[in-house]
Amino acid sequence: MREKTGLILNMQRMSTEDGPGLRTTVFFKGCPLRCRWCHNPESLSYKRELEWFDDRCIGCRTCEKICPVKAIGFENQKLVVDYSLCTRCMKCAESCPANALEAKGVFWEAGGLADELAKDHAYFGEEGGVTLSGGETLAQPDFAVALCEKLHQKGIQVAIDTCGMVDFSILKRVFPYTDIFLYDIKIMDSKLHKKHAGAGNEKILSNLRLLAAMIENSDKNLWIRTPIIPGATDSHENIRQIADFLIAEAGTVLSRWELCAFNNMCESKYKRLGYNWDYAGKEKLTRSHLDELLKAAVKNENLRDRTFITGSAKLEV
Repeated sequence: MREKTGLILNMQRMSTEDGPGLRTTVFFKGCPLRCRWCHNPESLSYKRELEWFDDRCIGCRTCEKICPVKAIGFENQKLVVDYSLCTRCMKCAESCPANALEAKGVFWEAGGLADELAKDHAYFGEEGGVTLSGGETLAQPDFAVALCEKLHQKGIQVAIDTCGMVDFSILKRVFPYTDIFLYDIKIMDSKLHKKHAGAGNEKILSNLRLLAAMIENSDKNLWIRTPIIPGATDSHENIRQIADFLIAEAGTVLSRWELCAFNNMCESKYKRLGYNWDYAGKEKLTRSHLDELLKAAVKNENLRDRTFITGSAKLEV
């Protein structure tokens, strides 16, 4: 039987931000949501893409000359890719003498990737392991299940970072091989969720209820993560609504709730991919604002010891 194959963006070793302990985080390509603040824009498309580093480009136009379908051109000394023509052969990136073009996305077989990740087993320790992130891990369900099963067989702790916008049957399939679920709850109001994330949240909330019920009768862990985004998720009302929902639907199994501070370090990625970013020029949130949201989150004392701010804040003078 042919191995399950998945499209992987990259791997980040020695990570401390995607679950407990030291971890290797694997970023899957493709996501069903379109969060306006996404700090991994290169992970959104389900297809391979090109990232152009203008500071490396020497202007030789080898990429333009070698493209077999004439999908590459330059406008005002800026590289432009016509993806309606592009076949994703990546000959342009392979031929660039200055490495100014990078192909985003590599195909892996589940067994080969599991073997590669197992090389990091020595530094995981008792708490660490592998986190599958994205994009959306479960948007490539067959590959994700196969990879989780192989990692589980190798005795490696597995965490899955998910936005929850998947069929619950996929969560059920991956459940036996997953130790920790890192589950995003961004906005409680479904209309606002659609405005800011591209889709309503009914399926996300329903899936969390069902997942929490499964976790209650298992040794799995549930972490909730809420990105704190200026003008989108950072209202006291939204945070209180999420807190009430978590207590009602997952209070007995919730291990940790992270309020993840807005990250503005990804603006250059959008430029290199040729995308516009709605949050270009936005500053980080202040520590005082984040602290006020934390107070709103832990108004219910049952969440006090399980809720944390992660990420950096704007320096206040």
